[in-house]
Amino acid sequence: MEEFEEHAEKAKTLPETTTNEDKLILYGLFKQATVGPVNTSRPGMFNMRDRYKWDAWKAVEGKSKEEAMSDYITKVKQLLEAAAASS
Repeated sequence: MEEFEEHAEKAKTLPETTTNEDKLILYGLFKQATVGPVNTSRPGMFNMRDRYKWDAWKAVEGKSKEEAMSDYITKVKQLLEAAAASS
């Protein structure tokens, strides 16, 4: 849990160049790790941003909170390494 929180803080330092796709993956894993499976209905078509976020969360709904935390940490590490390599 502590490592997860540490990486949630590190995720805030990711560069502007982080793709929306990667941000959505992190968002979905974060929600799954902290809240659990999707607990809201899918936003309407006029709210695309929230709809993409909802879909990213829905995509990982089969994962346990522990799995989601582990995947989140791995993803943040990958993105930070990629950012460091490209700078």
